[in-house]
Amino acid sequence: MDSKKFLLQERDIPTAWYNIIPDMPNKPRPYLNPATKQPLNAEDFFPLFSEEASRQELNTTDSWIEIPEEVRDMYKIWRPTPLVRARGLEKLLDTPAHIYFKNESVSPVGSHKLNSAIPQAYYCKKQGVTNITTETGAGQWGAALSLAAKAFGLELAVYMVKISYNQKPYRRSIMQTYGAEVIASPSMSTKAGRKIITEHPNYQGSLGTAISEAVELAMSTPNCKYALGSVLNHVSLHQTVIGLEAEKQMEMAGEYPDVIIGCFGGGSNFSGISFPFLRHNFEGKTNTRFIAAEPESCPKLTKGVFQYDFGDEAGYTPLIPMLTLGHNFAPANIHAGGLRYHGAGAVVSQLREDNLVEAVDIPQLESFAAATLFARGEGIIPAPESAHAIAAAIREAKKCKEEGKGKVILFNLSGHGLIDMASYDRYFAGDLANYTVPDDEIANNTASLEHII
Repeated sequence: MDSKKFLLQERDIPTAWYNIIPDMPNKPRPYLNPATKQPLNAEDFFPLFSEEASRQELNTTDSWIEIPEEVRDMYKIWRPTPLVRARGLEKLLDTPAHIYFKNESVSPVGSHKLNSAIPQAYYCKKQGVTNITTETGAGQWGAALSLAAKAFGLELAVYMVKISYNQKPYRRSIMQTYGAEVIASPSMSTKAGRKIITEHPNYQGSLGTAISEAVELAMSTPNCKYALGSVLNHVSLHQTVIGLEAEKQMEMAGEYPDVIIGCFGGGSNFSGISFPFLRHNFEGKTNTRFIAAEPESCPKLTKGVFQYDFGDEAGYTPLIPMLTLGHNFAPANIHAGGLRYHGAGAVVSQLREDNLVEAVDIPQLESFAAATLFARGEGIIPAPESAHAIAAAIREAKKCKEEGKGKVILFNLSGHGLIDMASYDRYFAGDLANYTVPDDEIANNTASLEHII
């Protein structure tokens, strides 16, 4: 392993997040009230989110939003994160491509999720909120918000998708160590959970279900707000610290990415690595390709329909313009639990519709093969979610070898997999399988959506 790191200093941590919406050729469509079908404003989100997060969510005019000093001080615990030239992986692939990765796995919780957990908890604390709720799939967002909540003296309840609750007990332990209450979803503690369990007693859960439960608890608990780890605009905004740092580091490396890749569940880490670079494409200065790598078993970007849909299973959220498989979609029980969400955020959905970003779906076995190769070349065991980005990067690197072209590939290593070794055990034992969603299942699941777009 002879990979080369490009390191920044504390002074290089961004002082503002990048808001892509003002610069988009076509702005995303507005969120709608499900009853009236009228656009929502920031005040409509105040009962659910902190007021500042609500304002950021609907901000379509300011390209740069200042990062509070208290948040930057906490970022300094692990930021700036390294940019690494993956020479070990390049050698194993025998490719002329130059492969770089932004290593977000060095955060205290092992993933990029802290980038948004800290400001969301900070804004709640500043507003006088005492309790927050959230959902989590693989547990990385739940772990991040658990740490952030404790740092700001907030009580946190986490609804964890039941299949991940059982598959990933140590993620649950991390959340409990930081002081959070963790509930397997669906649960009997909410109306939404009880309804789903009654209708489907053996249901193993989905992010849509867990969101419903977390939103219900937040709306029924005094002085409580809900925090979300992906999908929404303000989450993607906070994650742009990743790409903003990577811009400076690619300059240090003396190269510029031809291809930028992130795994894709709801869009947080893909947005974080991509949006700062994408603005240069808007300006006509660059022609970088942006690839979102999603699981074959949950292909909202490659096979979903672009329509207004709920962000949760019970229909508690506003209507979101998204590429969706339908809010009732029940994903296969793959080990990349953080990528099992039915829809894409409004911004990425619009960018995809405008062909400004690409998408590929990755079979589960290919993702684990890529993760294993990466670990043997770079010494880092990636999270099953991040493995999808690695698989897409390997595909691109192999194309470079076939074409004899030395392109520059950048991907986001969104988290490590040291707490996911049970998944690797099953892969090595041959117990994992691929799962492709039939087209008719997607068609049936989305047939009931109102055709507003």
